[in-house]
Amino acid sequence: MFSFKKAALTAAVALFAASLTVPAQAAEWRGWNIHKPGYPNTVAMDKFAELLKEKSGGKMTLKMFHSGTLGTQPDAIEQVRIGGLEIGNFNLGPIGPVAAEANVVSLPFIFRDMAHMHRALDGEAGDKISAGMAKKGLVALAWYDSGARSFYNSKKPINTPADVKGMKVRVMNNDLYSGMIKALDGNPSPMAFSEVYQSLKTGVVDGAENNWPSYESTGHFEVAGYYSLSQHLIIPECVCINANVYNALSDDEKKIVRDAARESATLQRELWEARAKSSREKVMASGVKFNDIPDKAAFQKAMEPVYERYLSANPDLKPLVELIQNTK
Repeated sequence: MFSFKKAALTAAVALFAASLTVPAQAAEWRGWNIHKPGYPNTVAMDKFAELLKEKSGGKMTLKMFHSGTLGTQPDAIEQVRIGGLEIGNFNLGPIGPVAAEANVVSLPFIFRDMAHMHRALDGEAGDKISAGMAKKGLVALAWYDSGARSFYNSKKPINTPADVKGMKVRVMNNDLYSGMIKALDGNPSPMAFSEVYQSLKTGVVDGAENNWPSYESTGHFEVAGYYSLSQHLIIPECVCINANVYNALSDDEKKIVRDAARESATLQRELWEARAKSSREKVMASGVKFNDIPDKAAFQKAMEPVYERYLSANPDLKPLVELIQNTK
């Protein structure tokens, strides 16, 4: 009887152990996305799910939850890190406090333009950022566009750093962004994105900064009619997967996941470009006063103290900063 019980216990333990090694793709993955239906990222993430199922012959499936229905972005980042969720489409801005390498893309003017960002992130710099994120539980499978952020305000065109002096500018809650405005002698005002429209309308802040689609879709162009193309921040987004889930896959399965994500990124970038163009046309037709800033050298010069403080606190990231800056 003892032998029988021992054999039964051994078999039960073996069965339980085997259940732990069942490939993660046997279950349906869950994916987080903050954007609403029809947004470029939403369409692309649905395409990712479709490609994943197609390329794996139905073995890997992904159910997307859009519009932030599974929580805020910081919460979702943490959930993917610990395995509560398997997949997420995140902006690298809020990943920066988690993985120092990701915060490099939040340095003002580190990218010369969108094309430079693509070359850097699709190359060695992107690999290094992904490696740093992987140590924190997030594997970046592909990079999505999130546009180039420029200044807009209710007062005047911004052509030189001196034009920002004394201006109250809403920024995201990140020391690098506040430091950027301070370096231009402006007054940074971190606040929730949902509060920006009313703050612009009532004069609590003079201006803010964002990309064309956000400037248009939020109605900010109605209360801040000057848009100056500084493109000071070009912060990409990632399609991320939990590191443990990814590492449990075979090499062939990893390739399927990566290929599906990168195909979705190609679609997202095309959709983003079209959306940015249509948003720009809409706000320009409304009478927004637009100006380009073709020579950004003075702005870049003003950012030197921001870079010095950042690199003194993160000296090991200097090679990554230089790698991005030197990407042709």
